[in-house]
Amino acid sequence: MKIGRLNHIGIATPDIAATTAMYASLYGADSATPPRDFPQLGVRVVFVSIENTQLELIEPLGESSPIHKFLEKNPKGGQHHMCFEVPDILVARDAMRERGATVLGTGEPYIGAHGVPVIFVHPKNSDGVLVELMQTPDHS
Repeated sequence: MKIGRLNHIGIATPDIAATTAMYASLYGADSATPPRDFPQLGVRVVFVSIENTQLELIEPLGESSPIHKFLEKNPKGGQHHMCFEVPDILVARDAMRERGATVLGTGEPYIGAHGVPVIFVHPKNSDGVLVELMQTPDHS
């Protein structure tokens, strides 16, 4: 199993509107989705499209959100994760485990903000980088 293309970079933020405006004014990123709440994930998300990928801006919906915990350590926000595409999330999960990686949570894929199955690989396995693997939409 090899990872596919970079789909997006996740960026935690305490203020999704201000961060969206900053990417528009500072970097000219003028294509953003409306904010969307994912209560089951504890986050509000905006996808900002740039030429070769997307930025997933993530704001916590409450204190139980994993993004809230990230922002406690990084109050201004910052890079949270990188997301790569895979054709089959179960094959990817099993390959990660066979290679000695820790798949977070129960290890069972769940539906992420793009509406397709995802898993996360522990940052300790990637030199401190949290990696999300998402099944490509045409295989879900």
